[in-house]
Amino acid sequence: MNDLVQFLVLHGAIVMFVALFIEQVGLPFPATPFLLAAGALVGTGKLNGFIAFPAAIAGSLLADLIWFYIGLLAGRRAVKVLCRISLEPDSCVRRTQDVLTKYGMPGLIAAKFVPGLSTLLPPLAGSSGVAFSRFLFFDAISSVLYCGGFMLLGFLFSDQVDQILAAFASLGSSALTVAVTLLAAWIAYKYWQRQRLLRELRVTRITVDELHQQQEAGGNPLVLDLRPASELQDDPYLIPGALHIDIDDVERRQHEIPRDRDVILYCSCPNEAGSAKLAMLLRRNGLTRVRPLLGGIDAWRQRNYPVESPRPVEMPTTLPV
Repeated sequence: MNDLVQFLVLHGAIVMFVALFIEQVGLPFPATPFLLAAGALVGTGKLNGFIAFPAAIAGSLLADLIWFYIGLLAGRRAVKVLCRISLEPDSCVRRTQDVLTKYGMPGLIAAKFVPGLSTLLPPLAGSSGVAFSRFLFFDAISSVLYCGGFMLLGFLFSDQVDQILAAFASLGSSALTVAVTLLAAWIAYKYWQRQRLLRELRVTRITVDELHQQQEAGGNPLVLDLRPASELQDDPYLIPGALHIDIDDVERRQHEIPRDRDVILYCSCPNEAGSAKLAMLLRRNGLTRVRPLLGGIDAWRQRNYPVESPRPVEMPTTLPV
């Protein structure tokens, strides 16, 4: 048994706590291999599962509680900050909001197994006014299932995982180098993926000043607000003339969007990723005058441009022509 495995055996509780805490706090560090390895070591009698398992749950819970209170104190700004420092695509904010809107806190249980959602849902729950006791109840269930599920998987396949650990141990001092290299390669790939998305977004965006000038000059752009209905309830104001519509409905009804006028999409996502990705999809389908609004409604407000109360939130029967 090499030094790395021996370290995990001797300090299993600390390792599991730190690994789960780092992953759930939002840093690019996968904890799943540690859970599988811990389960395998429990299966071979080399690790005390009654210590390692609660330690993993504690690390997950502590990170989630920290983000819950940050969301409670800072509101949705906490979610936006988290998405800016995360390597996950920023559109995960909308997916997380959809999970919370459709399923409520029970959705936290399934979200724990989805990268990005598991970190974003606690601050979003805090900013949405979810009761602490209710959040703690469902977060505890999700942490138990997440940690227990992967540790159980490692336990059931302990012979195979133990063989992998033995092969890893045979590398000797180079084992750490291999592990660090693989982790660095994964982080580099996620970073490249994110930067490629951001480069694509810069090509098509329109600024809030340009949109305001169009409106002041008598232009007639079709402005679509793509924010989730739950967010619109918390912030019930639109850019003047904007029409609120679900982002999925826009894609489904793209044949109704006029080809002879500018179509401006906006949301409140960090880097306006939700509206920008939809805009690029529509442009590839022939709607060349579709553009995302740089900075979304937040940038519009920062310029002190006017806003108005929304029209009825229900989807219109037809898009304006």
